[in-house]
Amino acid sequence: MLALGLVLNTLGIGLFCWATFALAVYALPFFVALSIGMLAFHGGAGVVGALVLGLASGALTLAVGQAAIAVSRVRTFRLAIAAAFAVPAAIAGYHVMFALSKIGVPLLAWREAFACLGAVCIGGTAWTRLTVFAETRPLESAGVAENMPRPVLTAATHER
Repeated sequence: MLALGLVLNTLGIGLFCWATFALAVYALPFFVALSIGMLAFHGGAGVVGALVLGLASGALTLAVGQAAIAVSRVRTFRLAIAAAFAVPAAIAGYHVMFALSKIGVPLLAWREAFACLGAVCIGGTAWTRLTVFAETRPLESAGVAENMPRPVLTAATHER
C-alpha cells in the first residue's frame, strides 16, 4: 500500500508540474479575463454577462498576442509582446513554486531560492512557447525577394 501511495504521489506531482508549464502561456489572458470579468460584474453585468465578457476578453488577448507575434517583423515589438506574456507567467510560477516549497523546505531562504528558480523556468517556458513559431524572415519589401541570387549549379546537375 505504501508503494502505491508513493507512485501515485509522484504521478500527481509530475502531472501538476506538467500542467504548470503547459498552462504558463495562458497567465496573461487569465489575468485579463479575470480583471474584465470582475469589472463587468461590479458594473452590473450579472454573473453570466461577466463570465461571457471575461472569457471573450481572455480569448481575444491570447489570439491578438499570438497573431501579433506571428505577423510582426519588428523584433523589438515581438520581444515586448513576449515579455508581456512571460512576466505574468513568471509571477504565477514564483507563487506556485513558493507554495510547493512550503510543503517540504523548512528554511525561508531556500523557499525563496526555489521560488525564484521556478519563476525563471516558467517565465522562460511561456517566452519559448510564444516565440517558437515566430521565425525570423528576410525582408521582402520593394521586390528584394524577387532579385535574390540563384544558387550555382553543380557538375552533377549538368550531367543529368
